[in-house]
Amino acid sequence: MPIALKRAYDDPAPSDGTRILVDRIWPRGLTKEAAQIDLWLKEVAPSTALRKWYGHDPEKWPDFQQKYRAELEGNPAVDELRAMAKKEKVTLVFAAKDEKHANSVVLREVLQNKQG
Repeated sequence: MPIALKRAYDDPAPSDGTRILVDRIWPRGLTKEAAQIDLWLKEVAPSTALRKWYGHDPEKWPDFQQKYRAELEGNPAVDELRAMAKKEKVTLVFAAKDEKHANSVVLREVLQNKQG
């Protein structure tokens, strides 16, 4: 089943299926009611050290992807998320403004590459 990506600040929709927040920090200024998050999986977010190093700098994107993939290897929360995505529609929710260079992009690739 395809895994969708959506910014936390975009309106939730029934078509999102299970909405999973994949950031370590709650999105600034967003209430839990407005976010309609079904599961907050902090365990699959980049480590605090990696997040701070990256700082959403597109120049660091290639290195960030490599380092984040290494952090995800052997992470049991990845297996949990992969199992959920096989059974139901899943939307990975994130707060980053840059939708092309967000950790959710890498996470979805990791999940889809090992699915099936």
